[in-house]
Amino acid sequence: MNRALVHPIMGFKAKARKHKADSGQADQSVVKKTKKEGEIPCGVNTCDRFADKSFGGRSLSIDNAIDVWGDGGYTERKGRVRVCKSCYRKWKKDSKAEDTY
Repeated sequence: MNRALVHPIMGFKAKARKHKADSGQADQSVVKKTKKEGEIPCGVNTCDRFADKSFGGRSLSIDNAIDVWGDGGYTERKGRVRVCKSCYRKWKKDSKAEDTY
């Protein structure tokens, strides 16, 4: 008779999880993480996202920002314009279309 079919063999991780639940310890993976809140707003005036590095934000020069959003379409910080990921991709697309070789 095949022993595996009669009695399933538990691996060491399964046993550890089983005994951990019996001892009353909380499982670390069950605890939900809080959603990250951004600190640096996007420098484009029409955008309401965040330009933090953890969200994929980048920093553009003022000249590059003028090319895409015009003179008054952005706010600068320390001589640069902090943009969110979607605004950076928009700038990247617009600047890629220009032939500046």
